[in-house]
Amino acid sequence: MPFTQRGAAGLARIMIGVMSGGTLAACTPSDPAAPDTCGAAPLQALVGEDRGRIAGLQLQGPVRVIEPGMAVTMDYRAERLNFWIDEGGRIERITCS
Repeated sequence: MPFTQRGAAGLARIMIGVMSGGTLAACTPSDPAAPDTCGAAPLQALVGEDRGRIAGLQLQGPVRVIEPGMAVTMDYRAERLNFWIDEGGRIERITCS
């Protein structure tokens, strides 16, 4: 059955949406092999330490200290350093985003 003009336009919209979604998915920071753009790699030894250790660091660029249950924006900034704190006040993980 041939596409009507309306059907072809609908298909075009779907294809654009699918292609756009694929492009955006490629931009997500979920790749574990992503480069260390914020300097998190040399700080990994702090995982498990008390959150108070962060205060003594000389850090460049944007830094977030993320507490349990804290609202966090989902915008991706490769140069931003994130310290994730667990319920016990210890550094759970250190990431870029």
